[in-house]
Amino acid sequence: MEEERISVFDIFKIGVGPSSSHTLGPWRAAQQFLVKLSETVGLKNVVSVKVNLYGSLAKTGKGHGTDIAVILGLSGYDPVTIDTSHIDRILAEIAAQETIKLLGEMQISFTPKTDVVFQMKESLPFHPNGLCFTAQCGPLGSHSETYYSIGGGFVIQENQTEDQEVAAVKLPYPVDSAGDLLKWYKATGKSIWELVLENELMWREESLVRKDLLHIWHIMRACIFHGSQTEGTLPGGLYVKRRAAALNKKLLNDRDCLSYEEWLQLIQTSGSGFKYTLDWVSCFALAVNEENASYSRVVTAPTNGAAGVIPAVIQYYVAFCNGKDEGIVRFLLNWQYF
Repeated sequence: MEEERISVFDIFKIGVGPSSSHTLGPWRAAQQFLVKLSETVGLKNVVSVKVNLYGSLAKTGKGHGTDIAVILGLSGYDPVTIDTSHIDRILAEIAAQETIKLLGEMQISFTPKTDVVFQMKESLPFHPNGLCFTAQCGPLGSHSETYYSIGGGFVIQENQTEDQEVAAVKLPYPVDSAGDLLKWYKATGKSIWELVLENELMWREESLVRKDLLHIWHIMRACIFHGSQTEGTLPGGLYVKRRAAALNKKLLNDRDCLSYEEWLQLIQTSGSGFKYTLDWVSCFALAVNEENASYSRVVTAPTNGAAGVIPAVIQYYVAFCNGKDEGIVRFLLNWQYF
């Protein structure tokens, strides 16, 4: 059986928080279900859809927005492109009207409180993060599909066969252990980022690898900037106060900025020393974590739960080490095996 290798872009996924396994994965599962439904019975024949969440998705899914994710996925929104500032409005409209437009096109009756079911006492055998979609299709009967969100935003379908899997890619420098990295280094003299780049060329051209990695960084830095400017409380019933904005104001002596570039300049000119730098690194990471908890756009690194560390380190490199694009690209490639 051929090995399935993953790209650096499988590690750094753009999506919506707060969880890669409980939010991003179920969102992708909903999208896959609609594709399957379109291919089998056709969306025009769908009368109703019900989603059952099992195991961990049932027990902690409410706090991780699993119900929100599947509703948005069924509605045709994508976690990479959705305007996250509209999520509350979209959900409120679906709840008030008790209808949903599958893929944004086919309108059916849908009541979130009853059509997304948290099966608190049941778990599916293959994996704790299981969910089942069932569509009633009138004379064509019902159509069900079960999926598992296995972590990091990866999703597999129950009884998935080999021809349904991602096509296998034979990499020039396959790595399964630190020993493999050392072996390839000794054989080629290439650094880690160079080995990873060579592997990435099996999926896309080098110019595209670099462009897409910088796009990932731009998403990260937008998340840092927005999180450091946003006050209030985090979603949920605990009313946890956001802290990054207050720390940002303290470090900048209450000075406001309208753009990332202006903010970066203020950071570089408003202080110095180890404590000042460390406070900023903490602010960067905290800003991302708070954005992640607020259903904003983040990058899995490699999970949403760890989303703040990598952006914070790169932002440190940019703000305090005069970091350039090439260094950012190499850092992200290096991180593939760390």
